Amino acid sequence: MPEAPKTSLKPSDYNLAEKNKRSLQFIEDVTSNADEVQKKVLEEILSRNAHVEYLQRHGLDGQTDRETFKKVMPVITYEDVQPEIDRIANGDTSQILCSKPISEFLTSSGTSGGERKLMPTIEEELGRRSLLYSLLMPVMTQFVPDLEKGKGMYFLFIKSEAKTPGGLLARPVLTSYYKSTHFKNRPYDPYTNYTSPNETILCPDSYQSMYSQMLCGLCQHKEVLRVGAVFASGFIRAIRFLEKHWKLLANDIRTGMIDPQITDPSVREAVMKILESDPKLADFIEAECSKESWQGIITSNQLPLVCTMYASSECYFGVNLNPICKPSEVSYTLIPTMAYFEFLPVHRNNGAINSVSMPKSLNEKEQQKLVDLVDVKLDQEYELVVTTYAGLYRYRVGDVLRVAGFKNKAPQFSFICRKNVVLSIDSDKTDEVELQNAVKNAVNHLIPFDATVAEYTSYADTTTIPGHYVLFWELSLNGSTPIPPSVFEDCCLTIEESLNSVYRQGRASDKSIGPLEIKIVEQGTFDKLMDYAISLGASINQYKTPRCVKFAPIVELLSSRVVTCYFSPKCPKVGPWDTSNGARIEGSGSSLRPLSLLSIAVFKAISRNPAHLSLMRLAVLKRQTTQTRDEESPIFGIKHTNFYYS
Repeated sequence: MPEAPKTSLKPSDYNLAEKNKRSLQFIEDVTSNADEVQKKVLEEILSRNAHVEYLQRHGLDGQTDRETFKKVMPVITYEDVQPEIDRIANGDTSQILCSKPISEFLTSSGTSGGERKLMPTIEEELGRRSLLYSLLMPVMTQFVPDLEKGKGMYFLFIKSEAKTPGGLLARPVLTSYYKSTHFKNRPYDPYTNYTSPNETILCPDSYQSMYSQMLCGLCQHKEVLRVGAVFASGFIRAIRFLEKHWKLLANDIRTGMIDPQITDPSVREAVMKILESDPKLADFIEAECSKESWQGIITSNQLPLVCTMYASSECYFGVNLNPICKPSEVSYTLIPTMAYFEFLPVHRNNGAINSVSMPKSLNEKEQQKLVDLVDVKLDQEYELVVTTYAGLYRYRVGDVLRVAGFKNKAPQFSFICRKNVVLSIDSDKTDEVELQNAVKNAVNHLIPFDATVAEYTSYADTTTIPGHYVLFWELSLNGSTPIPPSVFEDCCLTIEESLNSVYRQGRASDKSIGPLEIKIVEQGTFDKLMDYAISLGASINQYKTPRCVKFAPIVELLSSRVVTCYFSPKCPKVGPWDTSNGARIEGSGSSLRPLSLLSIAVFKAISRNPAHLSLMRLAVLKRQTTQTRDEESPIFGIKHTNFYYS
């Protein structure tokens, strides 16, 4: 297989141009020989794991060829392999799934489908993750030069970890990576030169971590060339944190002393190496943050927003090779060395994903439909299936991807949605892509009132007869004109008319679905929702606003903050000619899978003048989201204050 690029350990020996060249050549090599690389990856996985219990049980008998593998090994879901995972978690150290010791479990996002799954991993997987990270900036430098001349202000966090009954760590993939020597003792690289010291990132207290990272970023504002977070929800949280705590931060900068609420000794020591008294900067922060308008966060215009990579707890997948393309054109090139990839064709009925129950095993005929990486077809949608080095074999990830193009012989995929994250009352099946597109259409009614939807989620209310869809909306109101109730009723109807024909038939003809309801909630409701999720163990890095909720306490939390309710005033139109209504967003691949790491909003700050403080004069903020694995991935635009979804 093509050799992975190496990184120099010594700054004096560091040749950035040569490193970038090697990284780009690696991408060129593995994509030009994608099928050969995939064949070798599968052979390597199967040969090293030939004697593990799981493969022997299914009768692979040491065979490493694709044909035998596909013939005897079933396509599985988490439920199928959970007994083996539970045995490992409970302390069974025999070779159950993998010949190498399971080093820890990576927990799925707390907001993914409502349960945390344990994904086995092995020590060497850290090297593969590091490899994928190392490809990101060499790709970026082809489009945005000189990023090595400054620092990145990224808000990165860990969460507390647990141990299984057998003593293995169970933690989010980001926490695993940030606590590893691959991150803590990372070799010299100007692209991983961050404003946040490791100690601030590794602080388990979320307040102290956010405060210290924000403080260090402000102190080094002249060096900041790019800003971002793993997901934009973390970036938005940072902005809101600044809104609440700028007085304390400015005081620290004025006095050169860190606030006493920051009690972690290692954090205080690290920050004090950066913090110096700067009354002029403190004055500027106070002047800017005390202004009535808090619009935006980057003062320079036309800054590129970048979704860099696609990854998950199960496996890291690929990179965006055209990072400054339009959001609707984002696609990810799967790197063939990461795992062995297969693809199950997905077909839509009436604009919705044809729902195949995730716990159900595929029958023999369905399994035969899976195709290899190089055999996918342009514009076809597939569910991703992976075989990993850590012991997952033909595992259905649950992501639906669309083939957007090819890099040499390797396909490039747009992320469409997380399969089976849907609303359903009767025979209707509404996926998140449809829902987001419907909300986008409805929000147009709010534009004349200078209002939009800051956050939303939904649930299927089956307590009424018939059941009906409910959407919780938190509004961003910039105008002074009150919004009449009829406008929200029009929003309800627009959403219904944007959904697929099965839904509309259930509403208008079968009467099996009740009128759609929009509930307007108080400002700050979705902050409360995030705080609640984090209190239950969700990772601040992995949290995304769920676009559909089922957990009763969450529904109760949202319902307790409802201000007003509106229903659709009439049934949506339905006709024999009406099949899909265009509810699907074409090419909507501008988002990353929620567990994809470093989906960083990367910016190059044009001015380093304190008067154009990169992270202070909130002159620019627009958050626009398309679909992701769990629900969302935002896009920051320029000179907008509205939050809305597309």
